[in-house]
Amino acid sequence: MSEKSDAKRLEAAVKSCYSTWATNYHADYYASPNAYPPVHQEIVRDVLRARQARTVLDAGCGPASMLRGLADLELDLYGFDVTPEMVAEARKVMAGFGVPKERLWEGSVINPCAFKARGVSGFDAAICIGVLPHVPEQADEVVIRNLRDSVKPGGTVLLEARNQLFALFTLNRYSYELFAQTLVPAAALGAEGAKALEQIKQQFRMDLPPVRKGKAGEPGYDEVLSRTHNPFALRERFEVAGFGDVSFLFYHYHCLPPMFERDFPALYREQSLALENPRDWRGYFMASAFILCGTRR
Repeated sequence: MSEKSDAKRLEAAVKSCYSTWATNYHADYYASPNAYPPVHQEIVRDVLRARQARTVLDAGCGPASMLRGLADLELDLYGFDVTPEMVAEARKVMAGFGVPKERLWEGSVINPCAFKARGVSGFDAAICIGVLPHVPEQADEVVIRNLRDSVKPGGTVLLEARNQLFALFTLNRYSYELFAQTLVPAAALGAEGAKALEQIKQQFRMDLPPVRKGKAGEPGYDEVLSRTHNPFALRERFEVAGFGDVSFLFYHYHCLPPMFERDFPALYREQSLALENPRDWRGYFMASAFILCGTRR
């Protein structure tokens, strides 16, 4: 199977996964008191205000979860998403904020044409939240290049990713996968190395986290491509692509490994929120996500 056809297959699975979430995704993950507060929304707002951005593109906007949180900043907002149901919901939601439906369209972050809007020669800022985990590794550079080309020279790009290094703190299945697939040179260690990895596996809670399933027969989040990224490697790709002033903005901290949240829910939520600082070095290991912020040279 060619890379192009493989990417199309993976993209189709992601569209199927998100097709049933359009009307309740924001309620479940942004507005619900049971969900971790969307602290990344304030991080994005702070950057856009500091950079004095006026035109903003949300690449992979979903049901306008982020855009609706920017509506009070008097920005010219645009967005696109690969899932038709998400685009329909985004148009309905943003119409209430006076955003014309033409500013929200269907498109893929792998397609450079999706980043173009009529009457806009280049955006002041582009954001891409919750998308990169679903992009095949060979397409990372394409997405970064498309984001770069969508903004003016001096424009800002905010690209979110799941933090691969967080697995060093989780003590669960993610930790073992990081050891076995990335850190330990298993092939070079041969049969003895395989035995060592089996012993390493015993040190972690392999039953956690539970696999997230779909709602109505469609694949769930953990059943489609949902990669993590090494922040250092992603920063290098950002800089090679032509970004300067690149910085990490970490969020969704965990005060203890996630398995302890069930036993100490109130303490866990309170102390995790107390840790929230996008520039704290502990974010490399204790935050499950980060935003890479860069300026197009």
